[in-house]
Amino acid sequence: MERKKYSARAVKLSFWFMEFRKFLELLNEGKSFEEIRHINGTNNIFGAPTTGRANQIYTTISARIKSLPSSFYPLFLNSDVATQKLYVLVSIMAHDTLFFDFVYEVVREKMIIGINELSDSDINVFFKDKQMQDENVAKWTDMTLTRLGRCYKTMLFEAGIIGKEKNIRVIHPPILDIVFENWLQDNGFGLMIKALTGVR
Repeated sequence: MERKKYSARAVKLSFWFMEFRKFLELLNEGKSFEEIRHINGTNNIFGAPTTGRANQIYTTISARIKSLPSSFYPLFLNSDVATQKLYVLVSIMAHDTLFFDFVYEVVREKMIIGINELSDSDINVFFKDKQMQDENVAKWTDMTLTRLGRCYKTMLFEAGIIGKEKNIRVIHPPILDIVFENWLQDNGFGLMIKALTGVR
């Protein structure tokens, strides 16, 4: 798995599950990335409120899809919705190294030690550590970090990894579909399995 420079771009992005699925359906029909870009530009296939947002959705989803081997296309389309959401989550983690580190270092560790609550203090400690480790992250404002933390929580919620119970953010370790798990293992994403399931 390629490690990329830490980025805060996620503050402007969403999980975009339905859009991701639509994109893969078009690829499966034989459309190229360039053709999908053109269709999006003329027909607003993702229902974006502005042209700029439509372009951002296309650019983000195409980058997430390209971060995974194309062998996942048919597996995604033949999976249940819960597994499809995990494919989307894995694509985001593969594309965004800081988000991967958050899931691996915070959520996974919580699962390992048997604590099922994800608190805001957990998120704050993670970013504080990263600011000490990375000069780029050290320059980010508190507002950026707050928005980034909010985004990470939303991504995990939409993927089904966390849920709200009595105002507590509860971690729900997923049971991985065997085809999905084997695909991850066979394509060099063993760390993703550990991140998602809380394995050492």
